[in-house]
Amino acid sequence: MSDYIVRATAADNQIRAFAATTRELAEYARSVHNTSPVATAALGRLLTAGAMMGSMMKGSNDLLTLQIKCNGPIQGLIVTADANANVKGYVYDPLVMLPPSPSGKLDVGGALGSGVLSMIKDMGLKEPYVGQTELISGEIAEDLTYYYAVSEQVPSSVALGVLMNKENTVKHSGGFIIQLMPFADEEVIDKPEKKISEISSITKLLDDGLTPEMILELILGEFKLEILDILPTSFTCNCSKERVEKAIISIGRKDIREMIEDKEPVEVNCHFCNTKYHFSIEELQSILKKSKW
Repeated sequence: MSDYIVRATAADNQIRAFAATTRELAEYARSVHNTSPVATAALGRLLTAGAMMGSMMKGSNDLLTLQIKCNGPIQGLIVTADANANVKGYVYDPLVMLPPSPSGKLDVGGALGSGVLSMIKDMGLKEPYVGQTELISGEIAEDLTYYYAVSEQVPSSVALGVLMNKENTVKHSGGFIIQLMPFADEEVIDKPEKKISEISSITKLLDDGLTPEMILELILGEFKLEILDILPTSFTCNCSKERVEKAIISIGRKDIREMIEDKEPVEVNCHFCNTKYHFSIEELQSILKKSKW
């Protein structure tokens, strides 16, 4: 089945919940970026989070960016998503290799180390909203749980996971975000926490054949879970040769002239989807005529 996100409420709207299966988009990201297993796990987790968090945006043109800058060998990650759960992203060092963590799992926390998580929401206002917190573990889900608590004061539980096949392709990828509304009563706060604490991992649930709907039912079933809608999600990049041409125009006539004087075609690579765009000398000359400075 294709990737999708389930959006739901429970306990008479005292809880809102999101759950996603994202194997296809995580595998696509792995294939286009040629990521190592630990980089695949890190990027897959952040893409899954970005897709769910993008789906929380209210305006059709709203954009969300999750950026991690860190001192671990992966150096950082960037993911962007829109309100329709179209998501894209990349890691700074896709080839980083690390031994397994003490628990025998891919050491995403070791790959990230310490650093800063930034959430940027562009909602068409004069300035985008920017929130930042320090990484507390590098495991991404824990860092996002901490971000929600500290920066947005929303009690949340975030679970993210990527399970790899032996040949280093993605077997399962997914996650959930469960959030308490400010008016939630004590019983609604305590019982879901207990259920979540009993879950070994999100990838174990996915590997056992549970769908996002089943996962939310497992955690919130006794609170009259109500599925609001199901939203497809995918790795989608909106780059094009025309957009890249505009970027070249923006660098100015001096630099474009230098490219032409080198008498070599220019290749521009999209960081997000790794698509390569080629510009001949003739095309660069045409771009030079369009540049105004």
